[in-house]
Amino acid sequence: MVSVAQNYQALVSGGELKADHDQAIAVAALSRVQSELEAVPPRGSTIWRFLGRKPDPARGLYLWGGVGRGKSMLMDLFYDSVHIKRKRRAHFHEFMLDIHARLKAERVKEEGDPIPPIVAALADEARVLCFDEMVVNNMADAAIMSRLFSGLIAAGVTVVTTSNRHPDDLYKNGLNRQLFLPFIALVKDSLDIVALDGPTDYRRDRLGSAKIWLVPNGPDATAALSETFFRMTDYPPEDRAHVPTLEMDVGGGRVLHVPKALKGVAVFSFKRLCAEARGAADYLAIARRFHTVIMVGIPVLGPHNRNEAARFVTLIDALYEYRVKFLASADAEPDHLYPAGDGRFEFDRTVSRLMEMQSEDYLAEGHGAR
Repeated sequence: MVSVAQNYQALVSGGELKADHDQAIAVAALSRVQSELEAVPPRGSTIWRFLGRKPDPARGLYLWGGVGRGKSMLMDLFYDSVHIKRKRRAHFHEFMLDIHARLKAERVKEEGDPIPPIVAALADEARVLCFDEMVVNNMADAAIMSRLFSGLIAAGVTVVTTSNRHPDDLYKNGLNRQLFLPFIALVKDSLDIVALDGPTDYRRDRLGSAKIWLVPNGPDATAALSETFFRMTDYPPEDRAHVPTLEMDVGGGRVLHVPKALKGVAVFSFKRLCAEARGAADYLAIARRFHTVIMVGIPVLGPHNRNEAARFVTLIDALYEYRVKFLASADAEPDHLYPAGDGRFEFDRTVSRLMEMQSEDYLAEGHGAR
């Protein structure tokens, strides 16, 4: 069996990755978790009966650092390398949506505290839970996380997670943050904290000098955005027909089809996101899930397509709030996108945000950093 360290070294030796001191430290920590997980006998093994107790679970890992340092890439490498049957990898926002759905189902049963059966079910499903981009932005999540994760760790589940923030900065300045402090203490006590915060933002490097806003719409703009997508995701352009799609749960029983979704980058058409009946909850779900959104086909806006313009404004507000990188093709530059008519004055704020979102300062910020 090949370890995460061996797979990482193969990528460096093959020139696909640059040697990086901080990444090497993180890989060593992930290798430790892999070794401990694989050393535990499979469930039902006679060794368990010989020991007379369950083996100690592998100690988890909290990998944090700035945007573009390779956290998600190393998480993928770890998940693919660890050779156990019961494992789960999820974006943290999607995981919490799943938890809230399970809570709702348990409360309908009216059988008491809903947390223990959820913990039991999750522990039965996976020995290791891998989360990408742990971030806490609302009180609903903050209120249940301490009890949920205390139960999971007590049940022997190993947690491996990435985050842009040190544990001490999670849910910083959040409402009733004192209720969240036990979770921070749990993370620091139960998981190894490893910083991956070297000087190189590989994601920004891959974006390079690519244009953020391309005018006009058409084959040339689409081809340029396509090239940027493949550069940011390391997906081979010759295999473009097989780029993964995603059926994304946006809450409330609604599902959004994402035509291209890979490594935190999503591609949409203006028509799909702004001509269809969408609302702020949909756009916030997208902003939480993806660090980069590419949109094609933005038309000139005005009173003639007032509803589409209003949705576009709401979308940009959500992406801006979560510091999502936004690349687009349009029929006009931002300051001419809504040239005249009722609603132009209100659109000025969106113009200002679109201009700021093209700046180096904005592009250097981490996802969800605001």
